[in-house]
Amino acid sequence: MSGEPHREGPSVSVERTFSMIKPGALQRRLVGEILSRVERKGLRVVAAKMMTIDRGLAERHYAEHLGKPFYAGLIDYMTSGPVLALVVEGENAIGALRSLAGPTAPAEAPAGTIRGDFGCRTQRNLIHASDSPASAAREIALFFSNEDIQPWKDGNDEWL
Repeated sequence: MSGEPHREGPSVSVERTFSMIKPGALQRRLVGEILSRVERKGLRVVAAKMMTIDRGLAERHYAEHLGKPFYAGLIDYMTSGPVLALVVEGENAIGALRSLAGPTAPAEAPAGTIRGDFGCRTQRNLIHASDSPASAAREIALFFSNEDIQPWKDGNDEWL
């Protein structure tokens, strides 16, 4: 053995995605557990900001839901307390984070996902995860400047 890590298949793309740990997760003191799961998945947090979102930012972030029956309640929830906004980076970060989060409805989210293990009500969702590269780019730009993002490598990438 050469001591070199075994690499399987073609290289996968490193992506950046946006995530937000929502007010209910902070109130229930689940931030550490959620961040731990993100890191154990092999993803890196490259930007983090605790903030209380104003209505304007919440409306811009959730603009695609305008006119839906749950929109007003969603905006109220998202502005009800602090959130932790994140930029997460890693191989296939968008899909990996969405898989880790699980389906929005807790009853449909399997055990082992954040929503499956901790979710109680769809309207009090615990985590947001961008659903596409375009959404990730738009959402990151809403919450972070380029200077806020601190890419880093810890040397473990070759083992993941």
